[in-house]
Amino acid sequence: MKKNMGSIDKAIRILFAVVVLILLLAGQISGTAAIILGIFAVIFVLTSLVSFCPLYTIFKISTLKSDKK
Repeated sequence: MKKNMGSIDKAIRILFAVVVLILLLAGQISGTAAIILGIFAVIFVLTSLVSFCPLYTIFKISTLKSDKK
């Protein structure tokens, strides 16, 4: 797995997961929406931790800044 996520991308994903967690704990979302958003939040946290998004590989996207000078 070659890293393909930049720091801004990872921060946005973590922020999304935190917002979903807060909404869940506050009881603002429930039922099917809570389950779906919770799954996305977990996936976003995991992909942020490893700096790799499988969908980026399929679409040949990388938000990682290159080291070329």
